Amino acid sequence: MLTIREKAGGVQFAVRVIPGASKNEVAGIQDGALKVKLTAPPVEGKANRACVDFLAGLLGVRRSALAITAGEKSRKKTVSVDGMGRGELEARLKGLLEP
Repeated sequence: MLTIREKAGGVQFAVRVIPGASKNEVAGIQDGALKVKLTAPPVEGKANRACVDFLAGLLGVRRSALAITAGEKSRKKTVSVDGMGRGELEARLKGLLEP
């Protein structure tokens, strides 16, 4: 199960990034984190930018509403989404995570 924390004005959740994949995709949940495969390499912040872009498109929010708040140099990151509640995030991810 994805661990989601509510914060003032939005939500935070963990993301496990797998850079250098063949395509951008959600690959399920691993240890309470959303597992995301990205084509971008893990150099010069490219994977971080790709992660924010991919998640913004996936969740249907502006890129500026998303931020990596922890783990910029790690595969496990904490992402915050402003202007979204827990229920809304769960609803938007539900179709992606069900088999």
